[in-house]
Amino acid sequence: MNAVNRPRALAVAGLLLVTVGTGLLLAIPYVIQSQVKANIQIDPASGLAYTMWRDIPVPFYMSVYFFEVKNPQEFLRGEKPALAQRGPYVYREYRQKSNITFHNNYTVSYREYRRYYFYPEGSAGNESDELVFPNMITLGAALMVEDLPYPLKVVFSTALKAFKETPFIKKTVKEIMWGYDDSFIDFLNRMFPGMLPFKGKFGLFAEMNNSDSGLFTVYTGVDNITKVHMVDNWNGLKEVNYWHTEQCNMINGTAGEMWPPFITPSDSLTFYSPESCRTLELVYEKSGWTFDIPSFRYIAPKTMFANGTVYPPNQGFCPCRESGVLNVSTCRHNSQVFISHPHFYNGDPALWEAVDGLHPSEKDHALFVDIHPLTGIPLNVSIKLQLNLFVKAVPGIMETGNIRPVLLPLLWFEESVCIDGPAVNTFYYFMVVLPIVFQYLQYILVTVGCLLVLVALALKIVHLKKQIPFKGISSRNREDSQDASERLLQADNSNESLEQA
Repeated sequence: MNAVNRPRALAVAGLLLVTVGTGLLLAIPYVIQSQVKANIQIDPASGLAYTMWRDIPVPFYMSVYFFEVKNPQEFLRGEKPALAQRGPYVYREYRQKSNITFHNNYTVSYREYRRYYFYPEGSAGNESDELVFPNMITLGAALMVEDLPYPLKVVFSTALKAFKETPFIKKTVKEIMWGYDDSFIDFLNRMFPGMLPFKGKFGLFAEMNNSDSGLFTVYTGVDNITKVHMVDNWNGLKEVNYWHTEQCNMINGTAGEMWPPFITPSDSLTFYSPESCRTLELVYEKSGWTFDIPSFRYIAPKTMFANGTVYPPNQGFCPCRESGVLNVSTCRHNSQVFISHPHFYNGDPALWEAVDGLHPSEKDHALFVDIHPLTGIPLNVSIKLQLNLFVKAVPGIMETGNIRPVLLPLLWFEESVCIDGPAVNTFYYFMVVLPIVFQYLQYILVTVGCLLVLVALALKIVHLKKQIPFKGISSRNREDSQDASERLLQADNSNESLEQA
């Protein structure tokens, strides 16, 4: 290729690359969005995405930390309770959706069943470990009968003695978690039908194993991808009736597993939590990378469990105590159970100062969700909540002694999940890796194309500069020739004139 044609070829190649790169720049976002929409919607035809939604292929773990009471007798005499954290006791959690029913309004109903298996490899002890633990039957029931006439409370206290119910019990982790037989429960269910929300064995998580958290109906996103996973109703309800304002009773957001795609930092993550009996909202904290995948981190705002005085919109969740705890007794059969962040993190210091042994910290006790903003799929999740029981001395119930009113932490648990598994890796190869490759490819093509055009222009300029001196010399030669010709012509004319003379 000669010097004249080389710049032209480079310029054509460069313009072609710029055109292709610009085309990709315009087309790839549309292609990616189309692929996300096709693979995120809840549709059996979507194949892998539907299979992942139905049978979540990543492992869930629930880590439980108990608060053992180290000074039960002193506590009964009115002293501050001294607590020692025990655990974690880790359980592998399996989730599977069943009763899946699609509806004509682009929604789908399902129940998600959960099964728990002890995971000794990740635990700090065994299920056979014994703990000195508050007897929720005694201390909880005492508050439930507080407003009865005094003679009836004395009868109730006598019944506690007859069934050998004490304010504190020594049970194994397995019994506290999944239940133990208690004859007093049978007695209460016979004498006061409906007073207790359970029958048979009593355990803090007995109702969670081999059970579901209700019938969820969510949008499939087939008609509108921005609504995918959003809850239409729960157990047929558009809102609950546990609270005192319409806003607090609203069922908003998703079921807490996935969110709609194309998330921006201005968006919040909302989900309905049956365990909390309310909608919870997480807020954006920062952008980052999770397992080499771009992600947004969302955390609980400090106002999540704030009381109505600190945060007026939460007034509907009252009656409230100190800021930082949520009274869920209205949806727990008036059992005076409160939920909070572990160790009363983000709560009023008076909460954790009322007991010994709590040390709230962001590192250990803050919950978070790392989510892939393009697809709305969580990459790394850590949801942490603490169960607390309000206890105090009840006149007429001798088992409550002289206990000072206090929110007594029982345990806190963390439900965690990290993206993992071959199915998820395949999904993210198409939804994360390939889009990044195409994104870099389009920039490379445009950059290389622009460089080739610049090189072509540079070569053309160099070629023109080389031609200019030769053109100058040729012009001067032509001028010299013309001058010589004119001089010769003048000489000839002079000679002719002399001859004629």
